[in-house]
Amino acid sequence: MASAAEQLASNLSMGSFSKATELKARIWFTLGALLVYRLGTYIPVPGVDAAVMGELLGQHGGGILGMFDMFSGGALGRMTVFALNIMPYISASIIIQLMSSAVPSLESLKKEGESGRKKLNQYTRYLTVLIALFQSYGIAVGLESMRGQFGGAVIDPGLVFRASCVVTLVGGTMFLMWLGEQITARGIGNGTSLIIFAGIVANLPHALASLLELGRTGALSPIFIVSFIVIAVAVVAFVVFMERAQRRVIVQYPKRQVGNRQFGGDSTHMPLKINTAGVIPPIFASSILLIPATISGFAGPTGEPTWLGMIGQALAHGQPLYMAAYAGMIIFFSYFYTAVVFNPAETAENLKKYGGFIPGIRPGTNTAEYFDHILTRLTTIGAIYMCIVCLLPEILISHYGVPFYFGGTSLMIIVSVTMDTVTQVQSHLLSHQYEGMIKKARGKGRLR
Repeated sequence: MASAAEQLASNLSMGSFSKATELKARIWFTLGALLVYRLGTYIPVPGVDAAVMGELLGQHGGGILGMFDMFSGGALGRMTVFALNIMPYISASIIIQLMSSAVPSLESLKKEGESGRKKLNQYTRYLTVLIALFQSYGIAVGLESMRGQFGGAVIDPGLVFRASCVVTLVGGTMFLMWLGEQITARGIGNGTSLIIFAGIVANLPHALASLLELGRTGALSPIFIVSFIVIAVAVVAFVVFMERAQRRVIVQYPKRQVGNRQFGGDSTHMPLKINTAGVIPPIFASSILLIPATISGFAGPTGEPTWLGMIGQALAHGQPLYMAAYAGMIIFFSYFYTAVVFNPAETAENLKKYGGFIPGIRPGTNTAEYFDHILTRLTTIGAIYMCIVCLLPEILISHYGVPFYFGGTSLMIIVSVTMDTVTQVQSHLLSHQYEGMIKKARGKGRLR
């Protein structure tokens, strides 16, 4: 069966792709939706001076604003209708997911199947609106207090501007949430992930051009640029390998006699990923660590260093304290989020309920302890892997002055989304070929 599936996968060609009409329609819909998103990142919020915003982001680009601007594809720096991007929706999804493991009522909804999932999605949408309202109002108030060399960031401050800014930013976030759901339902891949993916990838050509320009002017040697490209390719290969790596736990089901027929006796495996937490730990860690630097940056220069300024300097990019705190938070959130998304006791109970067992391990408590032991070791390896990938660009930027950001959260998002999208495309092509084979078999049967 496995060899037949491999043979079928190897026969996937451009000819089979050209016949997959539904797949082509899904791909074109996804590309059209992402084009609409990119166009929206250039529609400005009414009443904001774009020149002042560009100047301020250049001054404070190393803080949390710079990270959010990277995820939004430059929409925050231009202060457009998609400045908040889809981050409020992601924050709401994470909060609801965490609460569903701690609040009994939400935990029962999660176990109700499709109906419970719809209710949780509705709660996520309500929480998205609430988070977007707070964030957009904070941005509106903050914009009124920002001043650059060319004057204030807001042309006409006041209640009217705050109301229009809140409505515009919340409306943009809700539109992106709807667009992401449409991509997931009618396109290819996960819509929310693809929107963030498009925002990150949009900045890569400009960053690559800046790197090559430094090489042309002699600021960076050709040997260093070639070495950097080799390291970048090696890091991408390492991320792909680690994201695909998994521990397969063998699960067996006993044989059952029903009348004269025998059922069961199958052996399967349960895949446990090395990086169960995904990109959540680096996002949480970087967001928390960038808050002090951002606050101290907006506090403005003073005659004497303040305690907030000293904390901001100690937690600046490339500093030893920042590196240590970043690695520690990644490790902490890796264990924390893995414990949230995978419950060993619940998994062991479900296996016991359906008659499954792990060879050599007694069902129930022993199976839960076995899962917990394996997951602890896998999470340790996954946390070390994320620390390496996330700290490598920090070292290159701080010690070697590399202006091109690769690795870390952005690289993990790009690799994960690309792998997921390619997998879905292959699944659609396999399904199309299976349907074609079934139709041919039915046609031959009718001829006979």
